[in-house]
Amino acid sequence: MALYQIKDLANDHRIAKRALDVCPPPEKLTQALSVVVQKWRTKSGVDNDRRDLDMNSQDVDAEKMTHFIRRNELRLVTEYNPVTAIGVMQSSLHLNLLLITDKMSPKHPERMRGYRAAAELFKGKILFILVDSNLKSNERTVSFFKLKKSQLPALAIFHTPDEEQDVLTLDEVSVERVQDFCNRFLQRVQKKEEEPEEKALNEEL
Repeated sequence: MALYQIKDLANDHRIAKRALDVCPPPEKLTQALSVVVQKWRTKSGVDNDRRDLDMNSQDVDAEKMTHFIRRNELRLVTEYNPVTAIGVMQSSLHLNLLLITDKMSPKHPERMRGYRAAAELFKGKILFILVDSNLKSNERTVSFFKLKKSQLPALAIFHTPDEEQDVLTLDEVSVERVQDFCNRFLQRVQKKEEEPEEKALNEEL
């Protein structure tokens, strides 16, 4: 199995197990996995972060390798769950946009088409996240933005450095609405960041 094929481990646990038998020494495998994760994130346009897997110990198995990739994989739209939460929190991007919605809804595929199309426009600027409101593990996320299930689907945007946030309830998830929501928030954050500089400049004058 070629080193670049290790990315397939995230899709098939059995491939991961087989890879352990045919892959190169641990130090080279560590480097390969790290590069794969970095290239994966860079190719998707999410960020250029690199994550390393410590394989010095002898207890690394197929399950740990698979978990490493799944935990650090960030897609164009990343579904939020207990596994991907670590990768989301460690991302270098400071802006997170959440689509909080019911995945069981008949409108879900259409909503995701619009959401993914909008994500293409903000590659490298905003981390697009899908939050399934049906999962009990996501209840705290929904309540954090002071949303009720009756108000969903909704967009929630969050700026991690200062915890600035905004929420938009909507029924149709169109590219235009998502783009407008993001642009307005980006302008707000930029204006807030420029205020201290303007104040300092005025004081000098």
